[in-house]
Amino acid sequence: MDNPRFLIRKVAVLGAGVMGAQIAAHLVNANIETLLFELPADEKNPNANVVKAIEKLTKQEPSPLSIKQKASFIQPANYEQNLALLKDCDLVIEAIAERMDWKRDLYTKVAPHLGEQTIFASNTSGLSINQLAEAFPEALRHRFCGVHFFNPPRYMHLVELIPCQASDAIMLDHLEAFLVTYLGKGVIRAKDTPNFIANRIGVFSLLATMHHAKEFGFGFDVVDALTGSLIGRPKSATFRTADVVGLDTLAHVINTMRDTLPNDPWHRYFKVPDWMQSLIESGALGEKVKRGVYQKMDGQIHVMDLATQSYRLSEGIVDEDIKQLLKYGGPVEKFIVLRTADKPQAQFLWAIFRDLFHYCAVQLEDIADNARDVDLAIRWGFGWNQGPFEIWQAAGWKQIVEWIEQDIAAVKTMSSTPLPQWVHSIAQSSSQSVHTPQGSYAPVFDQLQPRSRLPVYQRQLFPDRLIGETAEYGKTIFENNAVRMWHLDDGDNVAILSFNTKMHTIGIEVLHSVQQALEEAEKNWRALIIWQTEPPFSAGANLQKASEKPKSSGHRPPPPSAFQRFLAKFMKSAQETVLKAARELDLADALMASKLAEVNTMIQQFQKTSQALRYSMIPTVAAVDGLALGGGCEFVMHCDRAVATLESYIGLVEAGVGLLPAGGGCKEFALRAAQNTKDGDPFPLLKHYFQTVAMAELAKSAEQAKELAYLRRADTIVMNRFELLHVAKAQALALAESGYRPPLHAHQIPVAGDAGIATIQAQLVNLREGDFISEHDYLIGHKIAHVMCGGDLTPGSLVDEEWLLELERAAFMELIATEKTQERIAHTLKTGKPLRN
Repeated sequence: MDNPRFLIRKVAVLGAGVMGAQIAAHLVNANIETLLFELPADEKNPNANVVKAIEKLTKQEPSPLSIKQKASFIQPANYEQNLALLKDCDLVIEAIAERMDWKRDLYTKVAPHLGEQTIFASNTSGLSINQLAEAFPEALRHRFCGVHFFNPPRYMHLVELIPCQASDAIMLDHLEAFLVTYLGKGVIRAKDTPNFIANRIGVFSLLATMHHAKEFGFGFDVVDALTGSLIGRPKSATFRTADVVGLDTLAHVINTMRDTLPNDPWHRYFKVPDWMQSLIESGALGEKVKRGVYQKMDGQIHVMDLATQSYRLSEGIVDEDIKQLLKYGGPVEKFIVLRTADKPQAQFLWAIFRDLFHYCAVQLEDIADNARDVDLAIRWGFGWNQGPFEIWQAAGWKQIVEWIEQDIAAVKTMSSTPLPQWVHSIAQSSSQSVHTPQGSYAPVFDQLQPRSRLPVYQRQLFPDRLIGETAEYGKTIFENNAVRMWHLDDGDNVAILSFNTKMHTIGIEVLHSVQQALEEAEKNWRALIIWQTEPPFSAGANLQKASEKPKSSGHRPPPPSAFQRFLAKFMKSAQETVLKAARELDLADALMASKLAEVNTMIQQFQKTSQALRYSMIPTVAAVDGLALGGGCEFVMHCDRAVATLESYIGLVEAGVGLLPAGGGCKEFALRAAQNTKDGDPFPLLKHYFQTVAMAELAKSAEQAKELAYLRRADTIVMNRFELLHVAKAQALALAESGYRPPLHAHQIPVAGDAGIATIQAQLVNLREGDFISEHDYLIGHKIAHVMCGGDLTPGSLVDEEWLLELERAAFMELIATEKTQERIAHTLKTGKPLRN
């Protein structure tokens, strides 16, 4: 954003409802000064409505805020007293209820108070942007557009940017750059048609699925079992998604389609089903009232049975052969079976895909610039692994066209509208593809349209990729089953290390390979970045090493969907965190064989690798996205810099399975406590760090990772994951250009000693006697305290790093040799659940 007049320093959000408040939350997540407006409450406290909305943000899970303290930076305001504040805002986002008359009245009220260069944008989910623009004086309309965030705004990647006829083109370009870099969004330019792109296609898909569910007589739970993760969509599938959205909200969107799309060939299906209307009238609105299509009773999920008009236990049984096909079959094979099988579940799935493809083909020219925009909008906004055109292309474009035409002729489709000519042109082309390396098909121009050339996208070295596009990851320096070291061949001489292991896990081969990469980098490269071609950064070792196939180095598989990433980020249950902790060290085989000497060797190599990252002669940068657990976290802590996306989930979680961090994590916290103390006493900080390790705390954002000291204050947070490598490379080059030298070895580290251990131990005794922790939990806590306080020494004694590493290693070996820790590890590996013994 090189034009100063488009610098966005301050933003106002109009409307403190669910969306408005969460948009404001995400703005302060990005360190943008934010005002949140709402109707005045009463004379005593006019801003009470806004204050209540802000307080609610701090209690929501998953949290709209990166850290709770961010809520205090949202400035409350109301329409009666504070409209004058709008003149200093560079951007105003309207997010009030979806009523055209209410929005237009508000625009008339606020227009006189806007600054000369203020951009005004509506967060409408589907109302006409051009009709809304008419409420502004003509002189202001060039600064008006739509910016449609998806719920929840912090986590959903999609923002639809919708111009009105008068929108200034330069303004739109700069607003897009702001949304991409500063808010971390994937921006899709949509045409001003009802419900824009994602909701138009996504809601049609829901309606088509509901229609065919009724035709086949399937229960809601069976449909959800068929239309969730088995076909690459969120686990919430169809009817559970309706509950999450809110049945009343979904009904409003459906009615908008009914009222605004009278000429749509599928118009007769744009109506709220009778069963949905009945649930709404009974107050069963979905998840927000704990009752909708589904209801949890006595700890079990029940589903509405239309035949009995009552709730029954949800089962959702999928035919086993259909399940195996969907899990393991290739796309061509899947669709051949779905099209030709005589099984009702297969026929149902073919019907919903067929009508989705049909609808997308007919509507593409009216709603979007090209097929890429439709597919990315559905992936980013609805959480599908692939968009509809991607699925169609993978299944064989020409064959699907022939089948759709046969079904149209047989009156099996929801509409008799013929497929547009461009669909047949693609079918007759040599590639049979709407997505290619050169671009995606644009029916208006009857040609492939390349990706946007806006400067902001030059920061995305490897953008989110569609089927038909390729991603070549530079030139290889060396590669084995564990890692690939490579570079971009751009003359900057920065080496990049990516793991080839499943979930980017850390085992003995990875450790040796990182050491090898550091030796190579010191000889021939200016810096080394650890960056993965897809998240997570490192989520723990795969214990089935013998059967694991290495990742392909040259091409990135389709990245996890937005919804999958959303779920992965919030592992709230202890069992998930503990399971990953158990898998963190590649030692299960050795442990089960009682080969503790092998475990000890591995721990030594882990510590050696962490120290090598810290004291390498070239700068090391960890580029973190997603999970960084256990050893992955320790790698991050030992690199010179970390560059992390906001949605990074970092933690030392070994205590969950009866162990402690042994790759330098305990040592590092003891060192940081000593370095950051203000009065020479490390214990006040150490007490906080002890709690972080002993409770296996997992940071739920990069901001929280700074609070927990997994990240340092100097580490950088990036909002857009596709800009991560660009920023990490800039950080590495900055360090190299500054005449980088590694830090001096710490030989005089003051420790808390036996007094610190005794203080923590007293707290542990109280917890044990109160039955808050078990005897073995007490032992684990004591070992962690012993290491982090430097052992049984006089407080203030000076030790070096090797002393702390030896304590760490010894404590780890003592714990892993205990029967109870081995029981915990074995139980977790077998069941995926934690054991408290």
